[in-house]
Amino acid sequence: MRYTPGLSFTSLLVLLATFTVIAAAAQGQTRQEPTPLLLAVHDAPIPFTGSDGRIHLVYELWMSNFSRGEAEIQQVEVLGDGTHLQTLDHTAISSRLQAAGQRTSSGAIANAAQALLFLNIALPPGSQIPTQLTHRVDVHYSAAPVGQKDFHETGGATTVDRREVAQIGPPLSGDNYVSADSCCDATRHTRAALPVNGKVYLAQRYAVDWEQLDANNRIYSGPREKLESYTIFGKPVLAVADAVVAVVVKGLSEQTPGKFPEHISLEEADGNAIILDLGQHRYALYAHLQSESIHLQRGDKVKVGQQIALVGNSGNSVAPHLHFHLMDSELSLASNGLPYEIKDFTVAGETPGTTAFDEAEANGTPLAITPVTPRREIKDAMPLDQLIISFMSR
Repeated sequence: MRYTPGLSFTSLLVLLATFTVIAAAAQGQTRQEPTPLLLAVHDAPIPFTGSDGRIHLVYELWMSNFSRGEAEIQQVEVLGDGTHLQTLDHTAISSRLQAAGQRTSSGAIANAAQALLFLNIALPPGSQIPTQLTHRVDVHYSAAPVGQKDFHETGGATTVDRREVAQIGPPLSGDNYVSADSCCDATRHTRAALPVNGKVYLAQRYAVDWEQLDANNRIYSGPREKLESYTIFGKPVLAVADAVVAVVVKGLSEQTPGKFPEHISLEEADGNAIILDLGQHRYALYAHLQSESIHLQRGDKVKVGQQIALVGNSGNSVAPHLHFHLMDSELSLASNGLPYEIKDFTVAGETPGTTAFDEAEANGTPLAITPVTPRREIKDAMPLDQLIISFMSR
């Protein structure tokens, strides 16, 4: 067949329908069928245990709409070794599908565009972890001819990454910490796909912003613009493992709480920061620290539980907090986030969610907490989003 410039998706359907008949007549020949929605998984999920006791597989399904019309994603079914694991309907998809370079969600992909579907597969405790994941996707093309509007595709096959998950100690000590924007469905970190050095990375896939409540469940008490008004400001930051210091950034000023910093470069986004090399291509990032509290330099060795800095409000930060995550290189943005499990901690309560937390942070009002009674003693798990956490002193 001679190449025809400007071949449309509709023309492709007609041509492929004709050649499919011919191909079917030839023994042993693979059928040729149109796949206008291309599916791929760039970073295979690494199974880990969450504080809910379930096994989580967190990853992104890349979708490329290789057509001239909008593709409405109606349903996605996730299969593990051919067995059904999870089904997302159009409503769920609409809250998880983001066009490349966007931070808002939609249930459709524009023509000739690419989007990421952010997935969190949660398996019951003790479940057998699948070896391979695949995806069945139902797509509706409103611009296609009658009878050719609906497509059913299977693709995005990936082998689950069974590398060992890092077992770490707590990055802080004490009570009433809030695991804000933690894994696995918080949008600020888990969906922060960034193009850096010619590739798209998700360094913050498993990141958390640790904040702390006072005795009245307030994030701060007193003038909002004062650093000392915040419960967590100045709290000791701890090494989560025996490690070697890989990166130290210091000398940056504290930001004024309540105001979004302007003209922050990529190099200054983490503020004063420390990156520890935990070994086995695993690095722990601590961001937004107080500059004068950092007395380490590259190559220094630290022990688990050792104080390495104090919580601050430097860099791209609107309120004092500790940003923490693990990644696969010492580059804070040009790396992929890795899961981890903290050896022991206590879950004392839950917040009403991100919206309520943001309001309490903005207004200095008490955050309504639902107590967990009795408190849950957790071992070897990742604290999930919007929990009230206590860490034991070491």
